[in-house]
Amino acid sequence: MVKLLGMLIIVLSGTLAGFNKARQFERRPQQIRELILVMQRLETEISYGFTPLPEALNKMGSQMQEPLKSFFISAANDMNSPQGLTAQESIQQALALHWKRTSMKATEREVLHQLSFTLGTSDRQDQIKHIALAAQQLKHEEVAAREELEKYGRLSKNLGLLVGVLIVILIF
Repeated sequence: MVKLLGMLIIVLSGTLAGFNKARQFERRPQQIRELILVMQRLETEISYGFTPLPEALNKMGSQMQEPLKSFFISAANDMNSPQGLTAQESIQQALALHWKRTSMKATEREVLHQLSFTLGTSDRQDQIKHIALAAQQLKHEEVAAREELEKYGRLSKNLGLLVGVLIVILIF
């Protein structure tokens, strides 16, 4: 009886690990899409709304879901803090604090990292161009993420179950 319970726990653990990995594959394109929409809204805020960057980032963050919500609100708060961090410093600090909670990869992080160098340091038109470029790069990453989801989403679920069964066979 105890062996059977142990076997079930091991198989269940492997299956849950596979489903967890598959969920990461599913969340990545969704989060990239959300990031693209934020870039487009940020571009609009800067070009037509003449909204200051901390206020625009705070507004964008309040309209998003976690974990990106925390990222944008944290960056906005750092710019408005008594230390008065620059846009670059606050975005990079927010990346360091909140990025590990996302399902996105280093390529999307690098897009935001590169964007941080121009936000708040150049004129409006230059910022708009860089935001549009970042959105375009993110669109390419979204396509790649969807392809990965198709390739590896179901595979991860099945592999988790099979690894659990393999461990049970090897142990018992």
